[in-house]
Amino acid sequence: MTTQERDDRVFLVRHGETEWSRSGRHTSVTDLPLTPEGERVAAGLKERLAGESFDLVLTSPRQRARRTAELAGYPDAVVDDDLVEWNYGDYEGITTADIRKTVPGWTVWDDPVPNGETPAQLTTRLDRVAARIAAVPGDVLVFGHSHALRGLTARWLELDVTEGRHFVLNTATLSTLGWERGSPAILQWNS
Repeated sequence: MTTQERDDRVFLVRHGETEWSRSGRHTSVTDLPLTPEGERVAAGLKERLAGESFDLVLTSPRQRARRTAELAGYPDAVVDDDLVEWNYGDYEGITTADIRKTVPGWTVWDDPVPNGETPAQLTTRLDRVAARIAAVPGDVLVFGHSHALRGLTARWLELDVTEGRHFVLNTATLSTLGWERGSPAILQWNS
């Protein structure tokens, strides 16, 4: 991101609840549907986004993100493959607690993900998303996933992607990135 004077915003929406997000299982390539509760809460986003106008609406290709976009009133969101979740490789479908039984203290932010994506690879993908967003003169809405959106936030703030560790992001929440006196900033988080 550049530090030029801007007033556009980026709205981030994590997808609604799935069976695996509810149980804390790492979900990247497994294409799970929303739970009934996930659908209900995602539909509530429509009212929360009413009155906003977006020059671009992006979504991950995964059905949990696309369905959240649809329920929120954006069925024509543009699919961006770079918005997929961090590829968890061999840890797909496994909880952090289970991983830590064999790799004490493991976190996706600090430790290798066997046959998965590295922080450098995630950075490359998310920097493409950030450049796409930066090219839009107005507000952008993005539907995606926890770790990828947290990493995108870190990159927006001109931080290393691994600093996304500091941004807890619950399902079907709305966060807003923008600018404060020319510097990229978080305007609202995890609401």
